[in-house]
Amino acid sequence: MASTVTWRKGRGRLGGLSPLLGTWKATADSPMGRVSCTRTFIPILGGTRVQLTAKWKFAREAYEELAIIGLGEDGALHFWSFTSDGKRSEGRLADVTDLHRQAIGFEAHMPSGLARMAYWPDGSGGVHWVVEAKLKRGWKRFSQHHYKRVGGVRSPTSALQDRPPR
Repeated sequence: MASTVTWRKGRGRLGGLSPLLGTWKATADSPMGRVSCTRTFIPILGGTRVQLTAKWKFAREAYEELAIIGLGEDGALHFWSFTSDGKRSEGRLADVTDLHRQAIGFEAHMPSGLARMAYWPDGSGGVHWVVEAKLKRGWKRFSQHHYKRVGGVRSPTSALQDRPPR
C-alpha cells in the first residue's frame, strides 16, 4: 500500500483537509446497483469550516449528504452530517493510520455502534474512501469508493483558517 504521491497538508488543525478540497467523482457497484458519487469539499465561513456536499446517484434514486467539518468547542476537529433520508450524525477526528499512513478520518457513535469514515491518497492523484463499522473482531468495511479529481485542478488551500469557534 505504499504511496509514491504524498498529500500536501496545510497548516493548522484544518490543514489535514487541504488535499481533499475540490470535487471528486467515483463509480462503484453497490447492493442497489451501479452508483455514481460526487463529493465536493469547499472552505466556508471565512475558511473556518469545510463543507462537504455528496451526491449519490443510483439507477432509480438519489441520496445526498451535507456535512460541515470544523473545530468543535473542545478545539478538536469534528463533523456534523445531514442526509436526504432525514438522518444525521456527528463525530470527531480519529486515528485511521491503520488504513494508510496519510489517511484522515472520523469516528461517530451510530445507533448500531461505532463507525468510521476515512480518506487517503491512492498514489496517483486519486483518493480512496471507506466506511467501516467496529465489530468485536475489528473493523468491517461496508462501503468503499475510489475517487478521481474532477477537472484535475486542486483548489487553493490558503482559504482554510485555524481559528477556534467563538
